[in-house]
Amino acid sequence: MTKAALKPPLTADLYETDFFAWTQAQADLLRQGRFDALDLGHLIEEVASVGASEKREIKNRLAVLIGHLLKWMYQPGARSSSWTGTITEQRLQVQDILEMSPSLRRYPAEVFSRAYLSGRVLAAKDTGFDFALFPEEPPFTVERALDPDFLPPEPGRIAL
Repeated sequence: MTKAALKPPLTADLYETDFFAWTQAQADLLRQGRFDALDLGHLIEEVASVGASEKREIKNRLAVLIGHLLKWMYQPGARSSSWTGTITEQRLQVQDILEMSPSLRRYPAEVFSRAYLSGRVLAAKDTGFDFALFPEEPPFTVERALDPDFLPPEPGRIAL
């Protein structure tokens, strides 16, 4: 790209017409130290949205994890390696996000009750069971849900 193509008004237009090209233009300007030419309004918006997407990712992965843990509890006859694979994958992905963004360490606990509600909905939909079958209050903590060695027992059985 030429220097003329990187002027703020053009890069602001580029934001609307070709987002990828806009990101590359902003990266080039940053590398060149041409901070005065940056599309600051959109750049600030995008940087802020990256953090928000990390939070959404944690909440969504927790919901899927919880849904599978509930299915594990309430459908013991249908347990499969696919379920354990999904449980493991969700835990690993949450851990990866937390390792890359340690300031989000407390976030899973903050959104656990909302993620639990979503997990209940997913479990009811996937199993065909009535939503009310799944307990209103989580039968496990966020720490247990994220523990790689934890699988919940069937209702009425004591976890070891």
